[in-house]
Amino acid sequence: MRGIHGVQPVVVVDEAHLLDREMLEEVRFLLNFKMDAQSPMSLILVGQSELWDRLRLQSFTAIRQRIDIQFKLGHYDRAQSAEYIAMHLQYSGVTEQIFTDVALDEIHRFSGGAARIINKICTHCLLYGAQNRHRIIDDHMVKRVIEGELS
Repeated sequence: MRGIHGVQPVVVVDEAHLLDREMLEEVRFLLNFKMDAQSPMSLILVGQSELWDRLRLQSFTAIRQRIDIQFKLGHYDRAQSAEYIAMHLQYSGVTEQIFTDVALDEIHRFSGGAARIINKICTHCLLYGAQNRHRIIDDHMVKRVIEGELS
C-alpha cells in the first residue's frame, strides 16, 4: 500500500524495549490493518535485546509472526571497536590519534565491544581529558573514568 503521493510511510520506534504490553498490542493492531492484505506502513522497532526476549513470549506470537526481518547488532571485536571510535572522531572533525592503543584495549575490554558502552566510555574520557587539559587519552585515564564514573 502506498500513502499520499505514492509514498510508503515508515514509522521508527526507538527504545521499543520500553513499550509495555498494551502498546505492543497497539502495534499489532496497526500491522493488522485490512486483515494482512496490505500494511498501512512499514514499521521499524529499535530496541535492546530485551525487546526480542519479550517478543519470544507466547503472548506476543501474533506480533512476532508479522516481523519480516530482524537484525541484531553484534558486539565488535578489538579492531572493529578501534575503527568504530576512529570513525566517530573523524565525523566530529578530529584527524589525530586521541586514544592510545592501550586505552583502546581498555575501552574494548570494559565494553565487551558493545557500541552503546563504547560511546559512553569515550564520551566520559573525552570530557575528563578536556577538563584536565589532556590531549591524549591513555589507559590510566580510561581506568579512572571506568572506576569513578561507570562502575
